[in-house]
Amino acid sequence: MQKFSFLFFVFFGYATVLSQQDSIAIKATLQSDLRTLDVKQSIIYRNDLDESISKIKLLNWIAAYQNSKSPLAKRKLDDRKSEIYFAKKEDLGQLTNLKILIESNSLNVSNLEEENIYLDLKSPLEAGKSLKIDLDYTLYLPVKKFTEYGSELDEISLKYFFIVPDSFEEKEQYSKYFQDVEETQNAGTFWNISLNYPQYFSSQSNLKKIDNNNFSGKLSGDPEILLSLKKLSDPFIFNIDNQKISIKLGYPISPEEQENLEFFLPLQLKFIKDKVGFLPSNIFIGEKFRRKENFFGNDDIKFWKFKYQLFTDAQKTDLDYFSIISKNILEQSFITEKIKDHWFKNGLKTYLEIEYLHTYYENTKLLGQLPEDLKIFKFKPLKLFYASDLKLTDRYGLAYHYILTKNLDQKIDSKYSDLSNFNEMAISSFETGSLFDFIGQKMGSENFDGFLKDYFAKNLNQKVDTKDFLDQLAVKSEYSSSFLEKYFQHKNRDNFNLKSYTKAGDNFQIRIKKNTDLPLPFKLETETNEGEKKVYFYDTSAQKTDIQYNIPQQNAEKITINDDYVFPESSYRDNYIYTKGLFSNMKKIKFKFLQDIPNPEYNEIYLNPKATFNAYDKVLLGLNFKNKSLFDQPFIYSFTPYYSTGTNEITGSGAVSYSFLPPESFYQNLTFGVSGSYFHYDYNLAYQKYSAFASLNFTKNPRSTVGRSLGISYSYYNKDLDPRRLKSNDYNQYDLFSLGYSYGDSKLIHEKYVSGNIQTMKDFQKISAEGFYRWEYAHNKKISFRLFAGYFLNNSTRNNLFDYGISRVSNYSFSYGLLGQSATTGLLSQQYILADGGFKSYIGNTVNQYIASTNVDSHIWKMFNIYADAGIYKNKFQKAEFIWDSGVKLKIIPDFLEVYFPIQSSLGFEPSFKDYGRRIRFTLILNFAAVTNYFRRGWY
Repeated sequence: MQKFSFLFFVFFGYATVLSQQDSIAIKATLQSDLRTLDVKQSIIYRNDLDESISKIKLLNWIAAYQNSKSPLAKRKLDDRKSEIYFAKKEDLGQLTNLKILIESNSLNVSNLEEENIYLDLKSPLEAGKSLKIDLDYTLYLPVKKFTEYGSELDEISLKYFFIVPDSFEEKEQYSKYFQDVEETQNAGTFWNISLNYPQYFSSQSNLKKIDNNNFSGKLSGDPEILLSLKKLSDPFIFNIDNQKISIKLGYPISPEEQENLEFFLPLQLKFIKDKVGFLPSNIFIGEKFRRKENFFGNDDIKFWKFKYQLFTDAQKTDLDYFSIISKNILEQSFITEKIKDHWFKNGLKTYLEIEYLHTYYENTKLLGQLPEDLKIFKFKPLKLFYASDLKLTDRYGLAYHYILTKNLDQKIDSKYSDLSNFNEMAISSFETGSLFDFIGQKMGSENFDGFLKDYFAKNLNQKVDTKDFLDQLAVKSEYSSSFLEKYFQHKNRDNFNLKSYTKAGDNFQIRIKKNTDLPLPFKLETETNEGEKKVYFYDTSAQKTDIQYNIPQQNAEKITINDDYVFPESSYRDNYIYTKGLFSNMKKIKFKFLQDIPNPEYNEIYLNPKATFNAYDKVLLGLNFKNKSLFDQPFIYSFTPYYSTGTNEITGSGAVSYSFLPPESFYQNLTFGVSGSYFHYDYNLAYQKYSAFASLNFTKNPRSTVGRSLGISYSYYNKDLDPRRLKSNDYNQYDLFSLGYSYGDSKLIHEKYVSGNIQTMKDFQKISAEGFYRWEYAHNKKISFRLFAGYFLNNSTRNNLFDYGISRVSNYSFSYGLLGQSATTGLLSQQYILADGGFKSYIGNTVNQYIASTNVDSHIWKMFNIYADAGIYKNKFQKAEFIWDSGVKLKIIPDFLEVYFPIQSSLGFEPSFKDYGRRIRFTLILNFAAVTNYFRRGWY
């Protein structure tokens, strides 16, 4: 009877729908190899433009899997994922045997590798008219590991494989490519899919399941069908306000998670329904969607054998599934083109999250229960950090502010495909959602939710005009939100500065400075010593100005603008003022141990214990004073006095710098600074170094791996000399001027760097250039090439201090991390720095005229590489010499701790030398910033 009902619907109900909207009917058969789909398909295409068209664009997104040069493969590489690039041909997908029939006219499509197929019509299709397109083709599905869509032994996930018309095609046709960003390729379409597959598979879909093989319904997004050998959870069925809601999960869950979901899901659905007034009857959550849309930042912390929970399992389930469910409901509510209107659904999802947290997690901390649970001998170290006091709701403003301080944020209306992975969260979701929440607070929650309900009711399942949404919101908010459209179009550095206050009778007169001509609203809050708070919201005019506001005094001791990061600002450090006590009209100073998330209410000075080592100062014990928190800021100072256990003296270093960070310019940051240091470079011999420097980092797209910088510096050196050095007429005082440019591209497969430098002082002028290229020729197998060339334009130096090094660097600028600066014997003399000639074997000494060398390094097996160096150098009054070496490198920690074993060189077979142990070299790079930069690649 059920099958008869389905056939009746297909032949009668389906025909009725065809004249009203785009419709797609598919009959597909999965072959026994579980990779091949034979497809027969009919498309009713309706021209929704206001003029006739002569061409139709079809999307053939399975073509994205055909080679390593597609937009999909390139985006995966940007995300540091090389599976498609190194995939076997048989693991990729493709379309074959395509036949197209349009109203009895057969069309031939020759290039099936294109993701966009254009069909030329024999006669124009008038506005509002429809035509039928019949297709017959074969799909060879890719393996599932690339995008989580495709085939694997126990599961087949079908999405973005069937040929469909582009539902967002504009008057001016443009190409659209599959990049695995969950873009809607065909929206507002009625689907009928008949899928024949082996009966030992179970199936689930975001379409209504008519029976085991047939799926049907209208979707605002794209159809997804899951075939699985795994035992999938039974659907959750809830009754919310007399509406039956079915929630299907495309993955198995534990009994504990099942129990938690049975409790939380109806509460979440009811909460969302009360906010937006709508719930879909069918909710399907695939495993990929769950991972993509879950709650960021509630994972357990795992370190070695230790595991620390921030939140209970029940809380994690609640937070994760509210985020997932709310996004799923929004996806089903509206039709949007994600590439340009991504912020609409992402922002509304974040708004719902914030409201949910305010309702059920108002006092929950950002770090959850970790500060209380992490104990060391009953001491709770995390309680010392400001981060432990932050609320969970602060996460949204903090994430945006973090990326803004690095000047790597992007404007909200950037194309979604251009957003970095971090900005997708921090800008598209968190910043936009925070703005909606702020407008909601100012309007009143009931008024804002009422607006959303009205908008959902009028535009449900329709294509959304986001400008119209903002216009209607502006009217409803009495134009408090009128700034949003312009705000979305720029990287903003808007800021409110709480300048001062005066008392006038029973009122405070508060002077506030706004640095933008946007009519931004703001929130002002007063707090008494007893903790009583009063909140006021104000609108501002479209001009930069100092504004004075009168508010009731109410014995307030603290006045705050936009507390708890409720509105995106470039700085929160000027948002607080005190009305009583020593710090009236000024900021309090606070000393803190270790770096932390900055508390904008204070001028914080971080005291960080330091310990380091060199051969002459021995163990250096110090205390670093700095104002740099975990967030970057323009003005930075850092001073570190050390006690040298080797000399019983005070040594140390310090620096002060200021950075200009324009939001939209040809440069990302321009930094000026001065620095100084005092350490020992030999036994009982100290050096002093004083520098003035400037650096310019050019602007980059946050998704780009390319970085360009220009640097200039002047340094003055004063060194102690012993009798031997005095006798050899060594330099005790000298100054250096340096100008350099560098270009780097840290792509996953083809990594390359180029730099050039000019260095000069009164006794020499020299130029050098370096090029580096590393190629990953197979998965986790790399070969690198380095070229170096250096030439003295003039050299009248008194000794070899400033010469180019062949296998050792002089380090006369004290810029390399050598543990034994002057060591010529012993283990520390074997430390290797890849600079100048870059030879690992001890060939030759120094070069005072020119040198050119190449260094090659290639992976051979597990932790082992082989290397080879070759070059030519010339000293004054001597003939040019050709040298070479080769050997094996052991990568203990790649790029940070590596050991070199020389084998054959210009000197001969080195393992046969009696002092071979002294010829083994090692690299040791103790640079935490380099480690963090390595792991953040692919995020921004």
